[in-house]
Amino acid sequence: MSTNETDRVALVTGAVRGIGLETARQLGRLGIHVLVAGRRAAQAQEVAAQLRAEGLSAEGLLLDIVDDVQQIAVRDHIAATFGRLDILVNNAGILLDRGADGEVPPPSATPMAVLRGTFDVNVFATVQITQTLLPLIVKAPAGRIVNLSSILGSLTLHSDPESSIYGKLTLAYDMSKTALNAFTVHLAHELRDTAVKVNSAHPGWVRTGMGGEQAPLDVAEGAQTSVRLATLPADGPTGGFFHLDQTLPW
Repeated sequence: MSTNETDRVALVTGAVRGIGLETARQLGRLGIHVLVAGRRAAQAQEVAAQLRAEGLSAEGLLLDIVDDVQQIAVRDHIAATFGRLDILVNNAGILLDRGADGEVPPPSATPMAVLRGTFDVNVFATVQITQTLLPLIVKAPAGRIVNLSSILGSLTLHSDPESSIYGKLTLAYDMSKTALNAFTVHLAHELRDTAVKVNSAHPGWVRTGMGGEQAPLDVAEGAQTSVRLATLPADGPTGGFFHLDQTLPW
């Protein structure tokens, strides 16, 4: 498949279910060719086929973001097929804080394995896939990078007794999203004189496997912030932290 200069290509990581799948669907409805990335090739291809059956342009790709070889393979495929990448939505993430007993340990007892495992996916692999694909993103006329963060990464809100997240302590996950927000700020500054915009998105509390059935938002609502930031106009913001059109504090 090839694209012309007016076609946009988006890669969504962790796109086989939940917010990632819905983000891919909503981008596809805007006429964007969507690369559905997942840790299992058959599943990614199945989801892409489902989107094509809905009349959208989609392709499934094998990508476990912690796998260096798969990252390179995806980069090479995009380079050979499209020559650029217009949109990267870093949607893949993991929450390991809750133990087998369903309880979340306090910060003083959070296991190092939980911290390392969380940072491997939510920070290190996310930074690496962005670095790997960045040469293709800067080739796009209006590159967009969206890092799926969380309000739980906001130090301002965690320290505010009046905040809705005050006292909600999932140490590894929260720290990883704070670190991801730092990456957003630094990369946006580096790219400030280019057409690329980099922002963090808080999807809200969404009914997914991670969010739970009691969450108030459905996945269509949860994907809206990522889609908005992925399709910002030239005068849109960069280096920010958003939920819908609301700016969130770091």
